[in-house]
Amino acid sequence: MQRSSIIRPTVIATFIVAISLLHYFTPLHLPYLHAIFQRLYYLPIILAALWFGFRGGLICSIIVSIAYAPHILFQWGGCLTMEMEKYLEILLYNIVGGMTGLLSQRERERTVELQKTARGLEESYQQLQQQSERIIAIEEQLRRAEKLSTLGEMAAVLAHEIRNPLGSIRGTAEILKDDYKPGDPKHEFIEIQIRETERLNRVVEDFLRMARPQPSEMGRCSLVEELETVVTLVARDALDRGVTLRLEPFAGAAIVRANGEKLRQAFLNIVINALQATPSGGKVDIALRMAESAYEISVSDNGTGIDADSQAKIFEPFFTTKPNGTGLGLAITRKIVEGHGGTLAVESEVGKGTTVLVKLPLNDSAN
Repeated sequence: MQRSSIIRPTVIATFIVAISLLHYFTPLHLPYLHAIFQRLYYLPIILAALWFGFRGGLICSIIVSIAYAPHILFQWGGCLTMEMEKYLEILLYNIVGGMTGLLSQRERERTVELQKTARGLEESYQQLQQQSERIIAIEEQLRRAEKLSTLGEMAAVLAHEIRNPLGSIRGTAEILKDDYKPGDPKHEFIEIQIRETERLNRVVEDFLRMARPQPSEMGRCSLVEELETVVTLVARDALDRGVTLRLEPFAGAAIVRANGEKLRQAFLNIVINALQATPSGGKVDIALRMAESAYEISVSDNGTGIDADSQAKIFEPFFTTKPNGTGLGLAITRKIVEGHGGTLAVESEVGKGTTVLVKLPLNDSAN
């Protein structure tokens, strides 16, 4: 902009000086050349009007008049008719400069107004788009809240219908436990029964807390041990399905600050989903890696995969692609992972398989 403000006046001044010199140094017996030079003055006048508006055009025409007037007085002074014609040309210079500048200035002002209007429309469009996105996000939250409300009602029913039988089972197991001494295989089986009863009772409580998350008890947790436990628990299921289950070795224990029982539940949900989606002869690979600021746990299968529409809904409560599924597994899993400050992502392609990636933040205090 600064460069053009210097170049344009220079171009106009050069035109005026050059045309004036042509007038003064061209002999008078060549009037047709003077007539051409006389018309050439319109070029800097129109340029000044286009570039600088009304003032520019008028000032340039006045400068041209001043430069051209001595030529009329001293070189054409002997012919009154010729003088009147050229004085009329000077008048036309000023009229053309003023009118062209006025029209150019109005056009420029209209262009600026249109640009302002366009910017205003663009800003309004962006605001509407942002508001639309917020409305969609709010609607999604409302739908999720509605589902969580339904889940809360279900949890209350489950708590009533399941807790009482679980209490009876545990009480019976504790009575039977007294009949066997520690070291007896049946004593160990009864302890397992009691622990699993307690775990089921906690699962019921988790249903109650789905719509009202509560802080979990955190402690030192080995991701390697939790994954090995999950593999042990589902090894028989994998064998029955004819699916190869493999846990890649990891050097170290991968200690994090977490609730080990909840993480085990999350990993178990993911691995069971992978096994159920993998046909006989397929494989499920579990890998643990340490990234820059997080541990990454990936569970990959070569099963049927998930289509794009279903991928957008798989974390919603009660959404399932399985005939007998509840649609709660991944919803609970994501809540557990996010409760530990992590993220849960799913990458899938129909016919090629699915990879579930869990990222849990590193915690120096846990090591």
